[in-house]
Amino acid sequence: MGDVANKLAYFQAITGIEDTDLCTEILSAHNWDLELAISSITAADTTTTSRASSAPREERDVGGGLVLPSNASNPPGLAWRLITLPFSIISASLGLISGAVGFGLWAAGGVLSYSLSAIGLNGRASPGATPLVSVSQSVAEATDFVNSFESEYGRRRPDFVTEGFMDALQRSRREYKLLFVYLHSPDHADTPFFCQGTLCDQTLVAFLSENFVSWGGSVKASEGFKMSNSLKASRYPFCAVVMAATNQRIALLQQAYIQGPKSAEQMVTMLQTVLDESAPVLVSARIEAEERRNNMRLREEQDAAYRAALEADQARERERREEQERLQLQAAEAERKRKEEDEAREREEREAVEREVALAKSRQEKALRLGAEPEKGPGVTQVLVRFPSGERRERRFRCGSTIQSLYDYVDSLGAVEGNSYRLVSNFPRMVYGHEKLSSTLDEAGLHPQASLFVELN
Repeated sequence: MGDVANKLAYFQAITGIEDTDLCTEILSAHNWDLELAISSITAADTTTTSRASSAPREERDVGGGLVLPSNASNPPGLAWRLITLPFSIISASLGLISGAVGFGLWAAGGVLSYSLSAIGLNGRASPGATPLVSVSQSVAEATDFVNSFESEYGRRRPDFVTEGFMDALQRSRREYKLLFVYLHSPDHADTPFFCQGTLCDQTLVAFLSENFVSWGGSVKASEGFKMSNSLKASRYPFCAVVMAATNQRIALLQQAYIQGPKSAEQMVTMLQTVLDESAPVLVSARIEAEERRNNMRLREEQDAAYRAALEADQARERERREEQERLQLQAAEAERKRKEEDEAREREEREAVEREVALAKSRQEKALRLGAEPEKGPGVTQVLVRFPSGERRERRFRCGSTIQSLYDYVDSLGAVEGNSYRLVSNFPRMVYGHEKLSSTLDEAGLHPQASLFVELN
């Protein structure tokens, strides 16, 4: 039942037919297929419009609040002309199920009606229908267009957003601005002159940047081509001014088929007129949004005050309990820290004693490992060791002793704490590190005598 109601509401939103029974009958006749039902209505509307355009008629309602002028020979006002060509203001809108944004189009000279499949918003494929490009592809195409335009015509250009058409519309809606659309046909003869002389004009660029959100697309790209078909663009350069309405509808306010070179001054004048006539709608939307924000803020403030009052007593009780718990925790924490400090102090003292005992034992073992100092002789090496403190120690070693025996000797003296040092000779400078511990004094070139100093790491 919910699906039927949604289809019925959607069908009414597209066709503008308010008679529920009539809409139900039309949908039933097409087995509740929205595309077929909408196509039957839009095809009939297009035929009727085509036949009626050649004969005088009174002002009439085409549907969806659309009013056509009674005298087709009267030229449209300045607000509905861009550059030098007249426009008819024609509206249609597409609502989306579950309150999604609708898509309405205004077109020059006739009504443009589209089913869901025509713009790719129905979520399923149908014969002859091409879905809109994906978000990532539309962003990539917009970025490629901006980069290509900038590389060809320079950095002074309209500030085209690098996002898809629908995202640009939503951006203009959020900023309460109109959307300026430019469809770029790179192969058209007038395109270079129009882009260089008009679109890149400093006055027009500044005007568009201040008053519009600008979107551009190449008709050779997927989304640009689709938009050219949707907007019935047959001549280029092509520009349009689009409004994202606040009632979940989107309307094309101005559409221009620009032929030949046009000056930036002309475009600024026409766009200013459109801006002036659209200002009441934009201001109204901005005021409504501000009122909604104020009302929401007021409700939030009232709710906050109510919650604050409701939570006040609970907070006081909670604070009383928390204070009691905090004092208990503080006492327990103080006792715990005292015990930990006592244990840590005892542990440090015990470890210090153990380290001292271990160090003394290590020194003794190394001294024993050195053995007795040999007497002077041919196979004996005299070694002088200088310490960082300036102290000097001298001892004799057999030339077959290893470098390790020198380190054992230094360690046995206890003049250097730990093992963070190395033995070095000055002339020539040579470091006798741990990689040479197994070398003999003779092999290391320290025989028959050597002068070494302790270098701390």
